[in-house]
Amino acid sequence: MTALRKEQMTVSEFLPWARQQAERFELLDGVPLAMSPERVIHGDTKYRAARALDGAIATARVPCRFVLDSAAVRIDLRNSYQPDVLVYCGEPLPGDAVEVPAPVIVVEVLSPGNAITGLRDKLQGYFRVASIQHYLVIDPDKRQVIHHSRGHDDVVATRIVTAGQIALDPPGLTLSVTDFFGAASAQT
Repeated sequence: MTALRKEQMTVSEFLPWARQQAERFELLDGVPLAMSPERVIHGDTKYRAARALDGAIATARVPCRFVLDSAAVRIDLRNSYQPDVLVYCGEPLPGDAVEVPAPVIVVEVLSPGNAITGLRDKLQGYFRVASIQHYLVIDPDKRQVIHHSRGHDDVVATRIVTAGQIALDPPGLTLSVTDFFGAASAQT
């Protein structure tokens, strides 16, 4: 990500501004940051994650929806993230919505340029949003999923998953790690 030199903004100022930009931005500490171009593996993994979540939602028959790479999550007054995929439950949002007010699951796909932000800063930020129950960090290079889930008394449990199932309850979804990477057990 590249910082754009501009006066600090609030999320309420940032979202209308960002809609007018040709590039995609996130707001970190009041500063709009342009998001870097993605590798092919990043886009492929995002697509697989969205497809897996969509299938799990259909199988569980829960009133939830996924959003791929297009909506913001407001963290606080001066921070807004744009996850690669998210899931929210309840009534459908309007088609022109640019913000999801109560996501339940957020997914970030790691890339060389976002590893520190994804693993440290966004972990802290996402769990400041009361509705978020699960934060999945997918590492396509290591073929692993880091599953952070909200526990009791502000505890966040972390599990590194390289095989098997991932239970996302609430809202009651189950995914297989192979859903994110395909059936091959490792890259060569």
